[in-house]
Amino acid sequence: MARQLSEMRNWQQETSLTHNRVMVIGTLMLIVLIALLYRYFSLQVIHHEKYRVQSESNRIGFRLITPTRGVIEDRLGNLVAVNEPSFTLTVSPEGIEDLDRTLETVGQIIDLSESELEVFRTALKRRRPLSDVPLKYRLDDKERAVLAVNKHRLPGLKIKSALSRYYPYGDLLGHVVGYVGRIGVDDIAPDDEGDYRGLTHIGKIGLEAQYESVLKGRAGRSRVETDARGAELGVIDRELALPGERLELHLDVGLQAVAAKALGDRRGAVVALDATNGGVLAALSNPRYEPNKFVNGISNTDYSLLRDSRDAPLINRVIQGQYPPASTIKPMLGLAGLNLGLIDANTEVKDPGFYMLAGDDRRYRDWILRVRGTGHAPTMKLQESIAQSCDVYFYDLANRMGIDPMAEALKSFGLGAKTGIDLPSEKAGLIPSSDWKREALGESWYGGETLIVGIGQGYSLSTPMQLAAATTVVANRGVAYRPRVVRAVNNEPIAPEILTEVDAPDGHWQTVIDGMVDTVDHVRGTAHGMKRGLSYSVASKTGTSQVVEIAQDAVYNEEELSEYQRNHGWFTAFAPVENPKIVVVVLVENGGGGSAAFPVARQVMDYWFAQNE
Repeated sequence: MARQLSEMRNWQQETSLTHNRVMVIGTLMLIVLIALLYRYFSLQVIHHEKYRVQSESNRIGFRLITPTRGVIEDRLGNLVAVNEPSFTLTVSPEGIEDLDRTLETVGQIIDLSESELEVFRTALKRRRPLSDVPLKYRLDDKERAVLAVNKHRLPGLKIKSALSRYYPYGDLLGHVVGYVGRIGVDDIAPDDEGDYRGLTHIGKIGLEAQYESVLKGRAGRSRVETDARGAELGVIDRELALPGERLELHLDVGLQAVAAKALGDRRGAVVALDATNGGVLAALSNPRYEPNKFVNGISNTDYSLLRDSRDAPLINRVIQGQYPPASTIKPMLGLAGLNLGLIDANTEVKDPGFYMLAGDDRRYRDWILRVRGTGHAPTMKLQESIAQSCDVYFYDLANRMGIDPMAEALKSFGLGAKTGIDLPSEKAGLIPSSDWKREALGESWYGGETLIVGIGQGYSLSTPMQLAAATTVVANRGVAYRPRVVRAVNNEPIAPEILTEVDAPDGHWQTVIDGMVDTVDHVRGTAHGMKRGLSYSVASKTGTSQVVEIAQDAVYNEEELSEYQRNHGWFTAFAPVENPKIVVVVLVENGGGGSAAFPVARQVMDYWFAQNE
């Protein structure tokens, strides 16, 4: 049987089949081997550099180094914006099963205010995936210790150290220095995103915003070796961050504090300029706000209180408050009248206490009429009209001049235009003209409106900073420098820049300035009350800015008006007269008149001369 089976098998066929199978397997193995050799050659030779870089990137990580923001200091070296080491409690939601319960636990361990929780929840909605959200800033030593002891109860929470912006003088300099805040969606243009890598904050307002480009610095980076889990094993090399530059201000913190104390809790503004270069020595706006609340996010509740307040603490009245300049423009109009030859120093105008246009039965009253029942004197000249703030004289001068020449004269002093101060969001004010009214209101100009503009009322609007610059023109007999808060950047001084120039004979300047001197020195001067004890000479002008319109024969009774309907009080001054060093402008909102403003200016100037004698 076996022999029959053996005879039946085809040994030759089986041998051939086996040989073919071996050849196929061998060929396949050779192909695989060649492929493996080629792949090995490709990895090690052809694409060596590519995969070396990929390997390095898996092993080496990059860490951004946050730059230190530039500090800001006043003229005497007092730091007004600094960076303080601080500790922040952060939350990583991905590592927490029950966030509400965790927050409740944290609240049992340390104090968490409703404001802090509100800011946290807002930031939580806006956060990027896998990023930590700050819960509480500026942890003190006790809070850090308590949190460390309870670390096992708080998964997903970390304590991080960093530098935080801090304003040592709080609300005293809030409107000028401004504040930084966390970078928002609309804060950076797409082209500038690269400049903010590694940064979390940006200047929002004030000097922090105006000088953002020099204050922010530039982030550095370090190459670090990491393990498979991403943990740092060591630093390979480092490119240091470039710190922001230091700002040195003209501003004097001590002078600012004196202005704040003198103004008290009244709404208003105080400006002090260096007459020799336009440096801003003080710039106070009342009421004020605390800038430190904004640095790491202010709660909606706190912000709403500021935003909705009738007293508008967020407005910088120094450059954004626009008010009728009232009688403070009379010296400038007087000079214009002299320059145009419409009057001279001896021109007399009858003063019965009111003024009337030909063919018009309306009486344009002088403020003195309600006090004395008559005018200042039978006739008035320019010098005494400035000192006593005679409206009738300037009604007559405005009528002679006409609205358009008058507008041009006032604009030559810089009124009705931005000063270009190095602070954001400055307002331009308004000096009306016939063309302006036609374009803005679609109406013709009337002669009575000219008289009203002649005493700084009607459509006229100015900011305290504009009036300070215009007063500087008078102080310097023809030139004012652009107001500037920053004196130097990293010890590089910023040169003064001429803002405006007004040409006039010296005699004309002298007549106007003599009238401003008599405002204080003469017994009938409207600021004679500040004369007592003066150790320096002062040239000044008071102003009463009307808030509500009074009917022609009605009497202004302050007691019958609400506080917000009462007149604003202005006072402008420079000293010493013979060699002006400082220009001061004070506005007291609803203060009743200039008598509310000049005591504030007196305290500011007294302090300045006491410190700089």
